[in-house]
Amino acid sequence: MTGIDTRKARAALANLPDETSYGETPTLKQVYLPPSHRKAMDLNNAVVTGMRGSGKTFWWGALQRPEVRRLIGLSSVPVRSALNAKTEVRTGFGVKPSPENYPSIDVLPRLMNRVDDGPRIVWRTVIARQLASDDHPLARAVDWPDRVKWVDDNPEKVDNLFSKRDMNLDKNDGYFLILFDALDRCANDWKDMYRLIRGLLQNALEMRSYRRLRVKIFLRVDQVDKSRIGDFPDASKILSTALGLSWPRSELYGLLWQLLANDNYGALFRGFLGGNWLPIDSDGAFQIPRDLVRDEEGQRRKFHQLSGPWMGTNPRRGFPFSWIPNHLGDTKQRVSPRSFIAALRLAAENTQENYPNHDHALHYNSINDGVRKASVIRVDEIREDYPWMHSVLNILEGLNVPCEFGDIRRRWGSKQVLKHLVAEAEGGEPKSLPHNIARGPAGVREDLESAGVFDRLLDNRVNIPDIFRVGYGLGRKGGVKPVR
Repeated sequence: MTGIDTRKARAALANLPDETSYGETPTLKQVYLPPSHRKAMDLNNAVVTGMRGSGKTFWWGALQRPEVRRLIGLSSVPVRSALNAKTEVRTGFGVKPSPENYPSIDVLPRLMNRVDDGPRIVWRTVIARQLASDDHPLARAVDWPDRVKWVDDNPEKVDNLFSKRDMNLDKNDGYFLILFDALDRCANDWKDMYRLIRGLLQNALEMRSYRRLRVKIFLRVDQVDKSRIGDFPDASKILSTALGLSWPRSELYGLLWQLLANDNYGALFRGFLGGNWLPIDSDGAFQIPRDLVRDEEGQRRKFHQLSGPWMGTNPRRGFPFSWIPNHLGDTKQRVSPRSFIAALRLAAENTQENYPNHDHALHYNSINDGVRKASVIRVDEIREDYPWMHSVLNILEGLNVPCEFGDIRRRWGSKQVLKHLVAEAEGGEPKSLPHNIARGPAGVREDLESAGVFDRLLDNRVNIPDIFRVGYGLGRKGGVKPVR
């Protein structure tokens, strides 16, 4: 290999992060700004959506840092005047418990039923508590039930609190932003979760009437179910402005270069990649030059210097630069950056262990192994996020795809999978159901297609992308071997 020390490059790849931040505030070295993410950070965009691992919780933590807000403001004209040094940021809900800032999952559902229009009033209380001064009744209240009661009993005083803070912020050219994330953790069942999201969106709509008060709500794509959360007046004004955190292939590799260029061998990689890397803080954090990201062919050449040109001994098995994201994407070609980085880190670890003298940083067999292990990680995420989906996919182990849908339907029927899902839901289990389960297997098939898990081929057969197929133990002729 030419252009970079193989062993050092392999060590840097093996040192890629093994997990995204769990609500921690990241350093500037970790902050990567794809164009869609810059737009999503605009204070006027209240709703930000993304698949799991796309960066929602990352930005929830990152926006709490003034240095990150400054970086975003300097890099994007539309938000430059908003994300400034005078922007105050608070949290209204998130992965890290903060009883003074917001109620916990055990408290929220109880609060909803204490007053009329409970979900909206609960979130209005959370927002008002953040806006209130230390001597305000909301600050002196003993607990969240008392705060909710005060807000419900004093609507005019709450209006005045919002208006006065808004006028003061406008006078001083400041903004007040409250962040909401991890709303799948706000309730123990999906019915209450959707009620709370709906109430939060109502508050987001009401905040649009103020000049300087803003909320930003990070939601998974499946949580933006308009039939459940969009049935209030003018809901479209909020939902129509929702922006997604997208990760096209060039941005996935841009993230990779950014992480490598800021690690222990950062200087080595910055020289290898070329371009004009300028430090953005006194600690030596660098942002990747955008011309390197836009030059996808250049990215391909650089990556193949790390991986070799082929996924085998000849071109028939594919080319690593495109092969990796192709095998990590769902049916809608969406790739989680978490899965992408994990696959490369695991590939480097495998190469270190099994091919230490290989003339490239990554061996093609190790890349294959990294993708297989990334698929297992994705399966674990499905088990956490969508118990119903795990149940209907786990039973398919051993099938080869593409296959007839009848083969899948028979698997579900032999173990009465759908009946068990309904019974568990009726028994009070905190488990969601497929949206179209009332229509039986055909309805569940449509739900899996909407989620990017099932692909309906022209001959009506079912295909399943490798990111799910491998982890659930399904086979495909010539494909990555499944995990058994």
